[in-house]
Amino acid sequence: MFRRRENDGEPVNDRRLRRRIASGDIVRVTRGVYADARDWRGLSPIARHAQLVWEAAARSRGASLFSHWSAAALLGIDILGPWPDAIDVSVPVASGGRSSGGIRRHTRRLARVETMGWGDHVITTSAQTAIDLASALPFAGGTAVADQVLWAKRSGGPLCEASDLLERAHSRRGRGVARAIRAAEFATHLADSVRESQSRVLTAMMGFPEPELQARFQLSNGQLAFTDFWWPSTRHIGEFDGVGKYIDPNMLKGRTPEEVLIAEKDREDDLRRQCAAFSRWRTPALNSPKRLYDILSGAGLPTARSRPGR
Repeated sequence: MFRRRENDGEPVNDRRLRRRIASGDIVRVTRGVYADARDWRGLSPIARHAQLVWEAAARSRGASLFSHWSAAALLGIDILGPWPDAIDVSVPVASGGRSSGGIRRHTRRLARVETMGWGDHVITTSAQTAIDLASALPFAGGTAVADQVLWAKRSGGPLCEASDLLERAHSRRGRGVARAIRAAEFATHLADSVRESQSRVLTAMMGFPEPELQARFQLSNGQLAFTDFWWPSTRHIGEFDGVGKYIDPNMLKGRTPEEVLIAEKDREDDLRRQCAAFSRWRTPALNSPKRLYDILSGAGLPTARSRPGR
């Protein structure tokens, strides 16, 4: 990161700076802050938003309470959809809460907000952040956030316990309480990604049976495989197929995309020999639920509800 305020008092060559931005060599991250374009694009969306919060914190005069999407980014809580450009802070009701300059202010009774220290500032806790977002988002988005804080496979363990999440949801006041409670009650520690959470919500809303999550199968080579969804009554396996496993260096773990694709195909062939039906879908099917409905019902998974209109 290059920051104007850290240029050791030397004047910035604005003409050279504009030329490097125009050439695509660097990008403007926020006011007075720039980054190498390749490095910035290499960050995940959640990491980019977290960096924006860091920059806002560094410019802040006095302590701020970062909340909602900004707290989620700092805590490693992923979301469905794009991250906002604005930074979220919570302020007392008496302050008026006018948003400006890329800062979105949420007025609230701070005595009811659960917080924790973050350097010279304060952020909402994981449970508070999840409930704040679940109260503002549609069911799928709220569930994805709730699942994220309970995620059992997270490095270091879940960010909070299910009981804490439910308690925070039931203690909430004001708008969005019903949405928050519904998401907290539906949440699970077994969803490995926000897209798995979205898939779980959609299958429930479309009337498909409740699946077992992370069902265990033993492959012919002795290795274990855990499937995203398993419907034992029809012996049906369902899996969300994210493209990250084929292109993300962190997920490739030194393998080529071709090697990962072949390994995934071998795993699927092995699992198909152990079930009656196998369904796989990608993000477009989640953005158009009727496509997911067709994939699952076409493979024989029963539902009493009609096909969605979109």
